[in-house]
Amino acid sequence: MIARQCRHCGQEIPVGLDGDFCCRGCEGAFALLEDMGLGRYYQRRCVDPAVRPLRPEEGAGAHHDYAAHIIDEDDGLASLNLMVEGIHCAACIWLIEALLSRQPAVVWARVNMTTRRLVLRWKKDQADPAGILAPVLAVGYRLVPYDPTKLGRETERHEKQLLRAMAVAGFAAGNVMLLSVSVWAGHFSGMGFYTRELMHWISALIVLPAVLYCIRPFLYSALTALSNRRTNMDVPITLGVLLASGMSLAETIRGGEHAYFDSAITLLFFLLIGRYLDSRARGKARSAAEHLLTLDAVAVTVLEDDGTQRLIPPTQVKVGQTVLVAAGERIGIDGVIRSGVSDVDTSLITGETVPMAVNPGAQVFAGTINLSAPLRLTVSAVGERTLLAEIVRMMEVAEQGRARYVALADRVSRWYAPVVHVAALSTFLGWVLLGGIPWQVALLHAVAVLIITCPCALALAVPVVQVIASGRLLRQGILLKSATALERVADIDVVVFDKTGTLTVGKPELLEDGTWGEEDLLQAVRLAAASHHPLARALAAARPGIAADPQAIEEPGRGMVAGDWRLGSRTHVGVTREDGAEGPELWLAGPDRPPVRFAFADRPRSDAAEVVARLRRWGLAVELLSGDRVATVRRLAGDLDIAQWRAGCTPAQKVARLEELKAQGKRVMMVGDGLNDAPALSAAHVSMSPSTAVDVSQTAADVVFQGERLSPVMEVLEVARRSRTLVQQNFVLALGYNFFTVPLAVAGHVTPLIAAIAMSTSSLVVIGNALRLTRGRKA
Repeated sequence: MIARQCRHCGQEIPVGLDGDFCCRGCEGAFALLEDMGLGRYYQRRCVDPAVRPLRPEEGAGAHHDYAAHIIDEDDGLASLNLMVEGIHCAACIWLIEALLSRQPAVVWARVNMTTRRLVLRWKKDQADPAGILAPVLAVGYRLVPYDPTKLGRETERHEKQLLRAMAVAGFAAGNVMLLSVSVWAGHFSGMGFYTRELMHWISALIVLPAVLYCIRPFLYSALTALSNRRTNMDVPITLGVLLASGMSLAETIRGGEHAYFDSAITLLFFLLIGRYLDSRARGKARSAAEHLLTLDAVAVTVLEDDGTQRLIPPTQVKVGQTVLVAAGERIGIDGVIRSGVSDVDTSLITGETVPMAVNPGAQVFAGTINLSAPLRLTVSAVGERTLLAEIVRMMEVAEQGRARYVALADRVSRWYAPVVHVAALSTFLGWVLLGGIPWQVALLHAVAVLIITCPCALALAVPVVQVIASGRLLRQGILLKSATALERVADIDVVVFDKTGTLTVGKPELLEDGTWGEEDLLQAVRLAAASHHPLARALAAARPGIAADPQAIEEPGRGMVAGDWRLGSRTHVGVTREDGAEGPELWLAGPDRPPVRFAFADRPRSDAAEVVARLRRWGLAVELLSGDRVATVRRLAGDLDIAQWRAGCTPAQKVARLEELKAQGKRVMMVGDGLNDAPALSAAHVSMSPSTAVDVSQTAADVVFQGERLSPVMEVLEVARRSRTLVQQNFVLALGYNFFTVPLAVAGHVTPLIAAIAMSTSSLVVIGNALRLTRGRKA
């Protein structure tokens, strides 16, 4: 009986299995790759470890059971966070996301290039993770459960490898250059044949071992790509270095005079310098998400029921357990304070530098720091369900989203491989057939073209700006929830504000207007302390510490009653006269005394007037849409100098107004309560919302900001406009570099050494230009 081979991986199909595939993973991977038209480009590999033993080169960790790492979400969805090993460029990101997104069960698949984190969401009743991930494994990537500490170790190991290789290459280049100077000088002073040959062989003995050692960072990446029938940016680099070294060795063996060992090793030396500086520069522009991952506590002290204490990793803590947090310790879980009073540094969440006082019942979050005294917490969330993890996921979405410029850069980068190789081959053939120069010199011209056309700068043009912009905003308590938010903010020409909780702080405060005395206030506070009504709470806050009247009873919709005393609305206390007073109010009535009025106001945010004025100076129209009463809205609009305002608006009327502006060709940014104004926020071109930490993951807005000030609106607008300018400048720099240098390389005016310096410099210039966003002055 003739053994049947799997159509995908070529392995023998076990006896008893029908069909053309050895496992379900191979069948799914084959169908998907063929459907994408990629089948002929990729070396296939069996993705089901149950069918056959793992090959030695795959290692014990090549396949994982992901069931323990799956997070069940609402609406029948499941999610998985994995680290992808083998990512080298934007083309890798595109391929992985394309392989996953084309599967019907997948609703979300995004890879962050900085953290190498894959976030996958799918309909759990339609597919299992092994089948979904099979195509990614089949094309040579390795997927392991996400471990932020492993990411840091991998980056450190890579940079040490580059440093060692750079040191070896620099030592070899320095020595070979001394020999090359002798050869060059001997060319004009009659150096003998055997002396020159000796110099060439000594150069070969120094350079070739150094090249074999130092080229590894490029070679491994290139071989991985080529073994899977694809290419990346390291393929032409590796090809150029090996061609120069191989040609020099061949010339030395046959006794020729064209040996370029100095060019080969010096080229590699400068490529390594560029790669190392690029890695360090990326560190300065490192993902804000990656920085956040380092803020999680290393261990948590759990208090057992028998009173013993146990130190365990945060991921092993269970909801409902009690943990102890010492003064000065970073909190590793989300929880509610069970006992203890302290101050907590919440700058990670709110952007505020002033610590927040906390007491029993307050909620605290992972990543914040307990400053003053020990706390005992009841755990409410751990691991991927903490607010810190939620912020990290939102930051990764914002940094790695598919904005308009990102899509353009990806399309250009995907075309570079065939174009660069054709250009190098054409350069070589053109100089040999038409230029009449030795093939050795023509090969050096082709190597220069291979090196100089590497599109590293173009691939970095957009992502580095997105990462820096997201990090700058995060440090000020501003979160981007949409990948295209900044791009849309830069386009706006109208800003529409909600009133309560947006232009105002959303908390009524008692006005000291002279209509009541201290005795009146104390009696009112005794009644108000027994109520949960917002105005009653505001009244009680005016004199904290006053005990509630034990006889106080609340009549829903009317007010409080305690014996002969009443606190509440006009009708509740029997006031019938109209005195022209406006705004929210409470009335106090008692025996043998006239009713007393307590007026309240929802004060504007401290910088609201300044922000509105700045928006107008920047050429933006400002409107106010509120569901509040006409008198209240008119007063606030007058205080803030907003000419266009509407009161008594329902959510539907707010949406209708936004649609009117949209029909006029306006691009509107809606700033409103992220929980109550969801229809209007969704209808706007882009939206912002002031929100507490608890609401961050619930709001419908594209941008969420923390704190009591409105200045984040201006900060987001400024960053958005500067980001757009920097992205455009980066495109000009990257494309201009190629348009200027490639013709020079083809014409033979650029050596491989100069090409290496130019290629590395272009990437550093793009990163340096983007880093200007971290400074305060205008781009």
